Amino acid sequence: MAQTPSHMLPLGTQAPEFVLPDTVSGQIRSLVELKGTKGTLVIFMCNHCPFVVHVMDEVVRIAHEYETNGINTIAISSNDVAKYPQDSPELMKAFALEHQMNFAYLYDETQQTAHAYDAACTPDFYLFDAQNQLVYRGQLDDSRPSNGIPVSGKDLRAALEALVLGQHIPGEQKPSLGCNIKWKI
Repeated sequence: MAQTPSHMLPLGTQAPEFVLPDTVSGQIRSLVELKGTKGTLVIFMCNHCPFVVHVMDEVVRIAHEYETNGINTIAISSNDVAKYPQDSPELMKAFALEHQMNFAYLYDETQQTAHAYDAACTPDFYLFDAQNQLVYRGQLDDSRPSNGIPVSGKDLRAALEALVLGQHIPGEQKPSLGCNIKWKI
């Protein structure tokens, strides 16, 4: 499987606005509507990526835990479904229900949102504060499929914990690593 690192958008970047369909509820949702009171975690992901599948249980745990602290999670899939039908909106809904996701799973058909965030891989994590400024972008943890390191979420959890407690989040952050976003040509 190809390994693509995230692009590491500059810290302090304002979260790009979006309006996208939620594959689970069928509603059109926006960043303004979905953002958390203390912060927002935006994850670019898809159904079939082995890197996403590897960490999905931990991602759902983190979303559940930090929702009570005012951090909302938003997942977005931007893959080209003509070439990767396993990432279709219908299968996104099934994936969300199967994994008991308590957060929106949005479909970025035009890929404009992925471009606005400079997303590169799945999963690609972006944590924004209450003012929608980027405070963390990087990996969940050091675990990868087949590397034997247990999934802990330690890197993302440390950033979330610091945000909730109003503490400084170090700028030294490791890029996420995953499958590349399947761009339309």
